Amino acid sequence: MRYLTRWQADDVRASLEAAPVTVLTGARQVGKSTLLRNEPPFSSWRYVSFDDFDSLSQAERDPRDLWAGVEEVVLDEVQKAPKVLSAVKQAVDDSRGTKRFVLSGSANLLLMNAVSESLAGRTSYKRLLPFTVGEVEGAPPPRILRDLFDGILPEEGEHGRLEALPYLFRGMMPPVVGLSERAVTTWWEGYVATYLERDLRQLTQVGSLPEFRAVMQQVAARTGSLFNQTDVARLSGVSQPTVHRYLGVLEATHVALRIPGFAISASKRVSKRPKVYLFDTGLASFLLGLYSEDAVRDARQSGALFENLVMQHLLALADLMAPRAQLFYWRTHQGVEVDFVAVWGRKAIPIEVKSTADPSHRDARGLRAFLDEYGQAAPAAVLVHSGTQIRRLGEKTVAVPWHVIAGAASPVVG
Repeated sequence: MRYLTRWQADDVRASLEAAPVTVLTGARQVGKSTLLRNEPPFSSWRYVSFDDFDSLSQAERDPRDLWAGVEEVVLDEVQKAPKVLSAVKQAVDDSRGTKRFVLSGSANLLLMNAVSESLAGRTSYKRLLPFTVGEVEGAPPPRILRDLFDGILPEEGEHGRLEALPYLFRGMMPPVVGLSERAVTTWWEGYVATYLERDLRQLTQVGSLPEFRAVMQQVAARTGSLFNQTDVARLSGVSQPTVHRYLGVLEATHVALRIPGFAISASKRVSKRPKVYLFDTGLASFLLGLYSEDAVRDARQSGALFENLVMQHLLALADLMAPRAQLFYWRTHQGVEVDFVAVWGRKAIPIEVKSTADPSHRDARGLRAFLDEYGQAAPAAVLVHSGTQIRRLGEKTVAVPWHVIAGAASPVVG
């Protein structure tokens, strides 16, 4: 398969100017190694993978030999050799900033208990997500999120249709692009097995793999919902402290993420529980037992999966902003809610997601409530839907097809 340029590549390159060490994290198989081996200048750097036993042994004996004679080094799967970090720190300090490192791995170094050596002041952290639709189609990232923060709403009009169902079923991981429907399910089966049986055993102490998988399936069942630790413990048969620890492992390995509630003031009466999502809709569908596009279309969770798909693309756009925009959700104790709130500085964009192809003003109820509450901080509000038209729903509110957020280059017209 040919290399597909990642939107994050320029941001990773720019990080070289900010710090001598760049840490690139993301889920396994998300394309970190592929990016670093194909994008300049990293493609010409010395590349060391700790998947290689000899490199791993060298990291234990004398890691300095791994970068002897060169100034620029990529250390891949670095979570498998956490002791190498102290040597990296020493090399950076001794070279007075001339050495450059990129450390990549499938576990978030900021969350790993095994990492005891601080790289504070020397490191820039970047995250690689699954593909966006725009990346698959070779399109540049859309400016829509940046424009919304500037109060610029997209022009009304027809924008064609892009069916979300295939992406809900297969997900956006690089290896599934182009696979048949049956092969997609087989790939995700292998992915989960490898994650459970190899990666977790190397990274953390998981007492019971069946219990861990049960918790992971319960998380998938709650995609887009408030996370109730008590319910997950009861239904999975796992203690609450263990559920809490396993969710931390899922986050540290980029399998799941929690999105917190939004409030400008800590005194505001809003929900404090986080919402939970999986990093990819394909994994969520597989864990839910949805092994075909038909099964996804007919499932009661199809709306939640669509919300997860939109979240993945919002997260990709948020990561491209400098500094990175943050995602929250908003829900009052009266039950009024907005699926996402994108926050950048003192600006907040409420974003509602509806799987309908024909959104109405009624669907924007939560957006209007948010604007009433936080209007001065909100330059715009967005309703993301599965249809074809960009349409104004109010002075600050616009309905936008999901593929506009996804950066699709060539939706089907009509």
